Amino acid sequence: MKLETFALERLQSIWENRVELNVSESGVHPLRVEELVDDAASLAALMAQGLGYSQTNGTVELRTAIAAMYAGATPDHVEVTNGGSEANCLALMHLVEPGDEVVVMTPNYMQVLGLASGLGAIVRKWPLVAGARWAADLDALGQLVGARTRMILICNPNNPTGARLTAPELDAIGRVADRAGAWVLSDEIYRGAELDGIETATMWGRAARVIVTSGLSKAYGLPGLRIGWVAGPLETIDALWGVHDYTSIAPGAISDRLARLALAPARRARLLARTRAIVRANYPVLRDWIAARTPLLSHIAPEAGAIALVRYQHAINSSRLIERLRDEASVLVVPGDYFDMDGYLRIGFGSDAAHLIASLDRIGAMLDTIPAGAAVDAR
Repeated sequence: MKLETFALERLQSIWENRVELNVSESGVHPLRVEELVDDAASLAALMAQGLGYSQTNGTVELRTAIAAMYAGATPDHVEVTNGGSEANCLALMHLVEPGDEVVVMTPNYMQVLGLASGLGAIVRKWPLVAGARWAADLDALGQLVGARTRMILICNPNNPTGARLTAPELDAIGRVADRAGAWVLSDEIYRGAELDGIETATMWGRAARVIVTSGLSKAYGLPGLRIGWVAGPLETIDALWGVHDYTSIAPGAISDRLARLALAPARRARLLARTRAIVRANYPVLRDWIAARTPLLSHIAPEAGAIALVRYQHAINSSRLIERLRDEASVLVVPGDYFDMDGYLRIGFGSDAAHLIASLDRIGAMLDTIPAGAAVDAR
């Protein structure tokens, strides 16, 4: 398997701790341990935790808490991974063979496209349609999916648009997959971060062959725990455990314990309420900043997550623009061409409000130095 450099992750790894202001993140400001371990019993249990290898597929207690989110699931339907990225990786490594056709919703978190290509799949892109909302073109999906289609990859809620697929759209995707005998892999790591507080529908149970991946990084504000999971059919999850034995083997024991705390029903509700409060409070700041710069800036309102895909009408390539922002203004933003969408920026609004406002001020000042016009490769 030969993988291309994952440009987004490399950008963040190199620069996120070197700039003064970072709005490249797609989650909310992370919690501290003391905010999660907020009672004496939990603290005592954490301090007593042994630091040996944990249960390699996740403790029964953690898998039970995760399974409770998916109707009819048991702990054996769940494999705990090191982040949602490993969950996606295990699923594709197990299911995709060279020459398989894989249909990928675009734009998307480009890990899945890179993995599919690296595994030798034939990748067919299925674009969301921009309108009043970013919507699924179900007719186009039906034309793309055929007898050779092995998997349909969706991200719901979507990164980088913040769009979410409705229950009827998911049902329709399931019908298309079932006709072709294809798998659906639904990355649902932003589920729970909705601006309107209404939980996004899950793909779970909507087709014969469904894998759901998720984790604690985005909607829960706990990226440092590196806890993700795969939920799927029993035989498939057992096979993914076998693949996991070849990758990171097991989640960290401390992370597993803290994840159990996070997913206890009452605390889970508080964590998701915190995230939704942050995105509801901060999105108007970004929305009003864009409106003040219309028509040079525009966007389709995100429905979930702490991200928005912002279109600009300035004569500069998006990668060149973020390089200037990084080097001249010490602000980190994600360029649209990392999602094959030049002329856009992905701006994260999950930080504290003062950080967001300062970042937008610097981005605006930089845009003021660039003439209007179609995005071009100005490098």
